[in-house]
This record gives sequence, structure tokens and C-alpha cells, in this order.
Amino acid sequence: MDYDKLGTWAFILGSAIAVLSAFISADAALLKTILVLLGIIVGLLNVSDKDITHFLVAAIAMLAVGNANFDSVPVFGSVLQKMFGNMVIFVAPAAAIAAVKAVYSIASGN
Repeated sequence: MDYDKLGTWAFILGSAIAVLSAFISADAALLKTILVLLGIIVGLLNVSDKDITHFLVAAIAMLAVGNANFDSVPVFGSVLQKMFGNMVIFVAPAAAIAAVKAVYSIASGN
């Protein structure tokens, strides 16, 4: 099995689910579970040692945006709130895994 392609597809699928589910009413628990599992796959398979810093900076930015209050935006604020909230649920596990990889790399002297 080509793990690079699996990680790529996990990222595409997770991003699509996070965005599209903001427009529909779905089972929140199942949706969050799927996003977390896809985030774990992305963190394990997609983030290489040379990309960890860039990924973690992007993840921090995504987590900050996800915590913004879009509900006050007229018309589509609640959709933005759901979309970025879903992206946070997807990105956070990947960021946690990347952070552990970075700490391990630093501690082991690699």
C-alpha cells in the first residue's frame, strides 16, 4: 500500500468533510470522530521531518482562526463558524502528532 497516497487522500477527504459538513445537518459525534481519525492519519503519514515547522505554524494559524467568533458575521457567519470549527477538529490531532515528532527529533539529536 502506498502510504503517501493514503495520507494525501486522508487530507483531501478530511478537508472536504470539514468544509461541506458546515452546510448540512449531520451526526456531530460521528463527524467529529471521522475528522479526528483522518487528522491522526494525516499527522502520521503526511508530516515529514523537514515539513514539521511549516506544518506546525500553519496548524497554529488554523487553530487561531478556528477560535475566532464568526457568529457575528451576517448571513453566513454560522457556516464559517462550523467550517473552521470542523477544520480545528481535523487539524488538531495532526498538529499534536507533528509536535510529538518534533520534540522527539530535538530530544534525540536528529
